[in-house]
Amino acid sequence: MSPVFPMLTVLSMFYYMCLRRRARTATRGEMNSRRAIESNTRALPINVEIVQYAKEVLDFSSHYGSENSMSYTMWNLAGIPNVYPSSGDFTQTAVFRTYGTWWDHCPSARLPFKRTPTSFCSQDYVELAFEEQVYPTAVHILETYHPGAVVRILACSANPYSQNPPAEVRRLLQASYSSVRWEILWSEAPTKVSGPQARQFTPCIKQINFPTNLIRLEVNSSLLDYYTELDAVVLHGVKEKPVLSLKTSMIDMTDIDEDEDEEKYGCGMDALNKQFSVVTLREWPTNGYFDKLPYELIQLILSHLTVPDLCRLAQTCKLLYQHCCDPLQYIHLSLQPYWARINDTSLEYLQSRCTLIQWLNLSWTGNRGAISVSGFSRFLKVCGSELVRLELSCGHFLNETCLEVITETCPNLQELNLASCDKIPPQAFNHIAKVGSLKRLILYRTKVEQTALLSILNFCSELQHLSLGSCVMIEDYDLIASMMGAKCKKLRSLDLWRCKNITENGIAELASGCQLLEELDLGWCPTLQSSTGCFANLARKLPNLQKLFLTANRSVCDTDIEELAANCTHLRQLDILGKKM
Repeated sequence: MSPVFPMLTVLSMFYYMCLRRRARTATRGEMNSRRAIESNTRALPINVEIVQYAKEVLDFSSHYGSENSMSYTMWNLAGIPNVYPSSGDFTQTAVFRTYGTWWDHCPSARLPFKRTPTSFCSQDYVELAFEEQVYPTAVHILETYHPGAVVRILACSANPYSQNPPAEVRRLLQASYSSVRWEILWSEAPTKVSGPQARQFTPCIKQINFPTNLIRLEVNSSLLDYYTELDAVVLHGVKEKPVLSLKTSMIDMTDIDEDEDEEKYGCGMDALNKQFSVVTLREWPTNGYFDKLPYELIQLILSHLTVPDLCRLAQTCKLLYQHCCDPLQYIHLSLQPYWARINDTSLEYLQSRCTLIQWLNLSWTGNRGAISVSGFSRFLKVCGSELVRLELSCGHFLNETCLEVITETCPNLQELNLASCDKIPPQAFNHIAKVGSLKRLILYRTKVEQTALLSILNFCSELQHLSLGSCVMIEDYDLIASMMGAKCKKLRSLDLWRCKNITENGIAELASGCQLLEELDLGWCPTLQSSTGCFANLARKLPNLQKLFLTANRSVCDTDIEELAANCTHLRQLDILGKKM
């Protein structure tokens, strides 16, 4: 270590002690949750700490509640606490759709993408807007039931209430060739919390060099025994950029290296794009022992690297550059872990490497203008011919043009995930009917309408997995169920979570026509009544059932359970939470 670094540390600590001594002699005042520290002897810049609750919930990946209600929805995170400090299951809290690992072991579970970095474990997210932009000093998360799901907290440079960023933010964005900058304030692997009681979670956050009023929480509920419930988020911050963090952990020489910091936290878009586009290679006399290895063996070794590591390795020598740019390395590609860094330029750099791609994950990417319709279309026109699986959940840049391009350029597509793509207009879903090879279609929380869905079911008879959870614009689920029974004989899993109008007639048509069903979610379907015999009929007609959700159906009775036990011998997951009897 250079000898100047210990001296820098000493000077920093001395400056910190001076600030503390001045603060002790200052007069303190409080007004509107703002605390000011002013010196009595010498005028110093006023350091005002602003304490604010979330003003608005801007975006989220899933929630337990209904689209037409406030119970158990992410919208409960806006404003002051409704429940805290009380503990327990309250409808006024924000709850995500899943918990535990059992979702990964049901018939509808999807195979994971390889090369996902171990540091990325997020399963869901929610984005919150606050009134004023501040430099964050603390984030308090009020968890009221089964805490411990939050794994990352991020801050964004974009102000959702203004189109003109401050001059300092503009300089940062120009330096990174980006319109939006995300910075990780805190990140940690999932941990098991000892009990379900309420708590205020206040992790030690990183100091950032831009003000923010947009905070993102990412969660992983895999270690939880029940749904986590969040009540409110409190953002503490100051208007002026802090000269020195009051946290001793920030006096760390590793923080001086910005490049190393960006690689660690994974939100520097310019760094990733430079790695994608590298063409200048150093001249090496030989490639060492790599010259003696078979091409296929080197390919196998490199298949264990993450995408950024591949890009870095490509800069070492021409041989490895050739291997790292080989389209065979990009047969399966997940860009979701790098959602904050992916933009049109990233896709353009990847085009030549993805001509053989079969699995592509762009979930969570492209929002706030990072990916344009034209940029997405150009990429698919070059790389879509071999695509079999396309993950686009929470892709709010998607519109009708994008769906049209998907159906025209991806003739071999078998799996399409549009979960929570709630900006796609209803008429756009008609294009999906052109992809007759589809085996999996996820339309959770989309605006798909009945006419488009009937067309899809009519022409996509190979469907095996279909998710229509929280699709509130479908008027007659009995008609939909009848079409499934007539056309989708190969259906293995069906999600009808919170469909409001399916009756025993639709269930009878479904059970008669789709007898291969192994998974059926009828949670929060209030129009189904046990007295009609619909659940007993399901048990008799669907002997292959492994997972059945009848969540919050108050009418489930002993006879239904007896029928399930007698007929569904493969049943592994049964949810009858909320029944009375």
